[in-house]
Amino acid sequence: MVTVTDMAVAAICVLTTQDDVPEGSGLRISAGVNGSLRLTIAGAPHDGDVVVEASGARIFLDSEAAQTLQGQTLDAEADNAGGVRFAVL
Repeated sequence: MVTVTDMAVAAICVLTTQDDVPEGSGLRISAGVNGSLRLTIAGAPHDGDVVVEASGARIFLDSEAAQTLQGQTLDAEADNAGGVRFAVL
């Protein structure tokens, strides 16, 4: 399973607790084009998603993303524009 750093937990919690985001939402990671990963905020997991809960943060992984992230670490950092950038370590 994927490991989630404290920075990633904090970033996910900030993103999913905004006023316009439904309670119980999480960061959904799905397979993108050419081996990339697509990150979106989802109100609930999709059918077949693996749900990872880490210190209050919820992550929904589609089957391909779950396989790709097996044994990896998800990290996050603030960028210069005030946004968040996630990285797989």
